[in-house]
Amino acid sequence: MFYLLIFFAVILVSLTLLAYLGSNYLMARRKPDAAASPADYDLAFEDIEFPSGDGTILRGWYLPAQTSNRTIIICSGVSGSIDADVAVLPWVHLLDLNVLTFDWRAHGRSDGHTATLGYDERYDLIAAVEFAKACGAAHIGVLGFSMGGAVALSTAAVCPDIQAVAADSAYVQVATAVAAGLSERGLPESIASLLARLMLFTAGARTGRNWAEADPVRWIDQVAPRPILLLYGERDPFTPRSEVDRLYRRAGAPKELWRVPDAAHREIQTLHPDEYRQRLTRFFEDNLR
Repeated sequence: MFYLLIFFAVILVSLTLLAYLGSNYLMARRKPDAAASPADYDLAFEDIEFPSGDGTILRGWYLPAQTSNRTIIICSGVSGSIDADVAVLPWVHLLDLNVLTFDWRAHGRSDGHTATLGYDERYDLIAAVEFAKACGAAHIGVLGFSMGGAVALSTAAVCPDIQAVAADSAYVQVATAVAAGLSERGLPESIASLLARLMLFTAGARTGRNWAEADPVRWIDQVAPRPILLLYGERDPFTPRSEVDRLYRRAGAPKELWRVPDAAHREIQTLHPDEYRQRLTRFFEDNLR
């Protein structure tokens, strides 16, 4: 019995240590992607900064259209910076739309030391919406990638100024996304799932937030009647088909789901660039009026 108690104590201490170290990783400031700029595509832009709800200074770019009161806010994914998505800006800007993109807190050029995988980042997006309105935007849409798509969906539920949301590869539940990341690093699925939940619980306790409260599946039903376009690759390990089905069922009309059988996470744009642009162009032109 004594050795059995020792064994369980070792297991408990090991899990606690792994959860703590894992929470450090989830919360850590992200390194920026390789430097890029709209100037690489001969686009006129302004360097901008504005405060999030808690005062954290966010920084990004604003690309003004010549005569438009419609603005697209582009939200990047986690673990990088807006530099990685600079190639999206030219064709979005050609739609005669103002374009605003920014680094999340604890990412890239922005201030902050703690990322929350979508919880506090909702306030960052609300601040971006307010900045766009101050620049004259009367019609605002959001194009979000990965975590950016998840934040766009959960934020639109409480921010009526967002008129349309296109979410590319948005996670449905943050616990599933974290577990998939652990599985990619070689952990068995059952252990990855348990450790992911322990990591999120620990990170939540350390930040005083339940990170799962920002899961888009909890909020998507409140976006309607504003339109939603969901884009998912069927080979995406972070968003199982069953979760995507649940997310789509919970969404109110109008809604559209584009599944791409041969695409993994964020690969749709690369594998099917023409159709990708056509669908997004039609979506925003039809719904930002």
